[in-house]
Amino acid sequence: MVELAPHEPPVVEVVRAQGRSPFFIICDHASKRIPDALGELGLPEHEVDRHIGWDIGAAAVAHQLSQAFDATLVLQGYSRLVIDCNRHPHVESSIPKISEATTVPGNADLSADAAAQRMEKIFTPYHSMISALLDERKTARQRSVLVAVHSFTPVYHDVARPWQIGIQYNRDPGLSHCMISELSRDETLCVGDNQPYSVSDETDYSIPVHAERRGLPHVLIELRHDLIEEEAGQVFWAQRLIESLPAALANFDARDAGIA
Repeated sequence: MVELAPHEPPVVEVVRAQGRSPFFIICDHASKRIPDALGELGLPEHEVDRHIGWDIGAAAVAHQLSQAFDATLVLQGYSRLVIDCNRHPHVESSIPKISEATTVPGNADLSADAAAQRMEKIFTPYHSMISALLDERKTARQRSVLVAVHSFTPVYHDVARPWQIGIQYNRDPGLSHCMISELSRDETLCVGDNQPYSVSDETDYSIPVHAERRGLPHVLIELRHDLIEEEAGQVFWAQRLIESLPAALANFDARDAGIA
């Protein structure tokens, strides 16, 4: 059962709740922390440290964007191995029994009650906080542009991935296309257009629920994690995004107004 001890970190962290930027940043897989009550889910530490446990480097980049833009940032505090906060709770990958090729013993034969408790204790507070903050901004007539920050593995099932950065979207590609155009100005970059993933209702939760349903401009950014494992790479890629996100939004607004 999931009961967080008093010394354990909170399920959700909010940075700059009153941020003035239109950018509203989320990081669904910010942490590799597993509640003490779950005993590392039967996995050795080196497995939890891998990409299956969290999005390596994503939180560090998200923090730098938040600081640079004075933007609200919401981070999930526990590993996606406990429950994936970017999956609908009713899909099989929400609480993975196997992640990539790794069996997760603590998720095998999980009862419906135990799964529901993980949703109640971890998934729901995170998304309730995002919803509440977006509602507050709407009431205050503050614009919200949702930016989801993730990272991806350089190699997946023995296949190397050439992209340094990927931009993902589903029903509304508007801001994503502007972001791809902006990043592609640098011919040294290999920019993934819905690569290495794309957004869908089966594989994603945050963009469909918090952005698409609300009609908010949005972009999901995937950074290759070997490029942002260390501080120097985090600073480098944060700066790229600090430059490209406002330019992409300006282009998006111009197109929307019919003047581009």
